Amino acid sequence: MRRRRHRGPGALARRLAGLAAIAAAACGGAATDDGSAAGDDAGGAVPVSALTRNQALHIPMRDGVRIAVDVWLPDGVQPGDRLPAMMRATRYWRARGEVGVPLEETSNFAEAERWNRAGYALVLVDGRGSGASFGIRRFDLAEDEVTDYGEVADWIAAQPWSNGRVGAYGVSYAGNTAEMLAVNRSPAVKAVAPLFNDFDNFGHLIFPGGVLTVGFLEDWSNRTRMQDLNDICGLSDAMGAACDDVRSRVTGVKPVDADVDGSLLAAAVAEHQANTVPFEAALEYEFRDDPFGPYGETNVGHRRSPSGHLPQIEESGVAMFIRVGWQDAGTVNGTLGRYNTISNAQQVFIGPWDHGARNDTDPFKADDTPVQPDADARFEELVAFFDAHLREDGFGETPMEIHYYTLGADRWSRTETWPPEGLDGVAWYFREDGALSTEAPAAETGEDRYTVDFTATTGTRNRWYTNGGGGDVVYGDRREEDGKLLTWTSAPLAADLEITGHPVVTLYLASTEADGAFIAYLEDVAPDGTVRYITEGQLRGVMRAVTEDPPLYRKYGPHRSESRADALPLVPGEVAELSFDLWATSVLFRAGHRIRVAIAGADADTFLRYPRDGSVPEWTVQRNSVSASRIVLPTKGG
Repeated sequence: MRRRRHRGPGALARRLAGLAAIAAAACGGAATDDGSAAGDDAGGAVPVSALTRNQALHIPMRDGVRIAVDVWLPDGVQPGDRLPAMMRATRYWRARGEVGVPLEETSNFAEAERWNRAGYALVLVDGRGSGASFGIRRFDLAEDEVTDYGEVADWIAAQPWSNGRVGAYGVSYAGNTAEMLAVNRSPAVKAVAPLFNDFDNFGHLIFPGGVLTVGFLEDWSNRTRMQDLNDICGLSDAMGAACDDVRSRVTGVKPVDADVDGSLLAAAVAEHQANTVPFEAALEYEFRDDPFGPYGETNVGHRRSPSGHLPQIEESGVAMFIRVGWQDAGTVNGTLGRYNTISNAQQVFIGPWDHGARNDTDPFKADDTPVQPDADARFEELVAFFDAHLREDGFGETPMEIHYYTLGADRWSRTETWPPEGLDGVAWYFREDGALSTEAPAAETGEDRYTVDFTATTGTRNRWYTNGGGGDVVYGDRREEDGKLLTWTSAPLAADLEITGHPVVTLYLASTEADGAFIAYLEDVAPDGTVRYITEGQLRGVMRAVTEDPPLYRKYGPHRSESRADALPLVPGEVAELSFDLWATSVLFRAGHRIRVAIAGADADTFLRYPRDGSVPEWTVQRNSVSASRIVLPTKGG
């Protein structure tokens, strides 16, 4: 495994701008963190009743831990006004400490102004053990952190300017805090908008199929560690005079207003030293029930994700407004799994977007295609959703529906059921000479041999890096990389063919090793030979055991517990069945194009190497009537 240094824009100005983007609430253009305010130096919360535009203060929790918040009220708010409140909680700094910057130029002003103009108070929160908040993080979104958010919401509802109704929104981690706020079942919380969030963090981002996304996680872990320790120079890749220059403009996380000498912030940061470092913990962690980090916490994958708290979320009755991108890690499967598991009203939009909808990712369009709908339109949609639930005259209804975009067709569709109606599962078989065919093999023999190429990669602009702030998803032409893989390709299609849903690949293979990473790519091959990435799926060999125990949420392929007790190493030389789903997609394969399935045993820039002992597996993939390796595609047309 190669170690990676902190990545980011090289120029100092771009690094500083990038810090704002870390905590961006990218929907609707709200995008950064900062503010200014009032509290007391003993850490008790002073009620925000002075109607000051922006205040920063500590709110004491049930155990005495002080949580830092910024409160933004509309300009000109009057005594007696009663406002709905929007809450965004993060572990990426609620606000930056900026030197000599007027209020209108602080990094959170644009976000606050949009919400304030829409008639909302905005409350920004540093999660426990991060930013200017006290406490430690045994793991992200632990139970104490989630309970804090409920107490903050109740505090907001009790303020003299509040109408008693609170909503929460956010992208990525802030999207998870929005959804997890519902776990508290506070009567003040009526609606939430988890945007591009990691519904099952380990299953859909950190360990997809049991394979560690080391490329993403090491960088994310290093960056958040520097944030927790208030290391603005480390975050800016600045040393010496350059560091002094950074600190002359940005001091790090913003302290509360009462912290005139910086002692409160210093004390909070000192507590953060005890935080678990996610990357170090993940390298020692393999199965769902393994201890995670120095505090020995177990089942962290579900405990730190909404997927582990669905009964409480459903009981809350909160309505949900959800956005997700087809190629944003594996988050789309969480969105669809949630939709088919709990009864909360959910309005879902699945688009051709990167993490946060900053870029269009339809591989059939130019890389610089503008995002649609644009930021203003998306913000208006968000406000309309919250108006329905948080205003006194709101009608309080949200439709249960999914709007999804089809790649290559530039088309949006609407459905109330998932999978949509009118789709058939069509099996495409691996055949001789690298062919992919709907005709099953007739011969009892037939196989393809492959030695895993550990230089194979999808690069660093893929679906996994975008979730960590890596930006646009651009795989480019895959034909050269496919030369390192085992591929099967169809004949040119006679008619357009739509695939919408969850492809499932089944491999019958023998390996020379007891473990390995098995990655399947679905690709489009154009008449000119251009190969476009559509989606992928992966499975770690020792995770292959399928269980009949019901999953916590609806899944669309074979279900695995991923627990240590169910570990099932491969038997070298013995044919095993490996069946797993690819991340959901909707794509139109045009007439004259070909469908390709490519199999890899590594993605050098993305996943940890398996087997971990450094050995090189050799595979024999069966493609015969006895063991017919294949992919089943949910198909319309053709």
